[in-house]
Amino acid sequence: MQYNKLPHSTLEISQICLGTMTYGEQNSEREAFEQLDYALERGVNFIDTAEMYPVPPKADTQGLTETYIGNWLKKSGKREKVVLATKVTGPRNIPYIRDNMSLDRRNIHQAIDDSLKRLQTDHIDLYQLHWPQRQTNCFGQLNYPYPDQHEEVTLIETLETLAGLVQAGKVRYLGVSNETPWGVMTLLRLAEKHELPRIVSIQNPYNLLNRSFEVGLSEVSHYEGVQLLAYSPLAFGCLSGKYLNDNRPSGARCSLFERFVRYFTPQGIKATEAYVKLAREHSLDPAQMALAFVNQRPFVSSNIIGATNLQQLKSNIDSLDIELSEELLLGLQEIGITYSNPCP
Repeated sequence: MQYNKLPHSTLEISQICLGTMTYGEQNSEREAFEQLDYALERGVNFIDTAEMYPVPPKADTQGLTETYIGNWLKKSGKREKVVLATKVTGPRNIPYIRDNMSLDRRNIHQAIDDSLKRLQTDHIDLYQLHWPQRQTNCFGQLNYPYPDQHEEVTLIETLETLAGLVQAGKVRYLGVSNETPWGVMTLLRLAEKHELPRIVSIQNPYNLLNRSFEVGLSEVSHYEGVQLLAYSPLAFGCLSGKYLNDNRPSGARCSLFERFVRYFTPQGIKATEAYVKLAREHSLDPAQMALAFVNQRPFVSSNIIGATNLQQLKSNIDSLDIELSEELLLGLQEIGITYSNPCP
């Protein structure tokens, strides 16, 4: 296992991060424990979760993912062996977590205390804003209509509240998720101006079907040292090829939940077909090729993989053993140009 030190922090995180959003929905607590045990055996020391998990989010399952992880931490006694990351939910679409949700002092303090209780720990190593307070174009929508009104909760109020959590010892470092170049740079500027903790990571989607991070945010990463924790590296499993030709394997995420349609655009399907074909021409598993591509990007500190069984988890971690050849990288580039960001 390779470990990377997050710039501007003391955190050394594994190249592969164990994503956990299926715990409590597609995975039972027993299965979650098996995955956590196996991942640590393979050298994974980085676990990512969120207060809103599992996904898809529902009122009757919210918090189960953190609860399962907390129970595992208590049973295994391995809290000091892992870098634990979780997220505070933004203000939209999940009103059952808290009344009048926002990224203000009341909500953030309640969120961290609830997460610490579920996770059965006294601190979070990396605490992330799950998405911005403001309405913004997180997912590359064309002709995005920016709202005229400004948010009542400002970025400085959110950052000052998070700084208080760091000062209290509840949080070690701060990160963001689903952010834009403007948001990252504004937070960095505010942290410097007001002598507050800076963000050290950004967790955004990144995969062969969505390389939008490379436009704008990769420059921020390069010059400011805010590196990517890449989520959805297999595009909800689409890049494995298992959904091609209208296949819907039993028990697969996109078979179970109709909401996950982001990567099923006509261009996305054509691009997936091309990537799967290229992988097979090079005698590679398509999913492992897609993961290896993410693993080898210079701005990626950790690749967040999810799995619903141990066989998938093993195969995903084994992607670390694959070194993509120059010939294969040229092939990936050609497909990327032909189908430029088909699913941003």
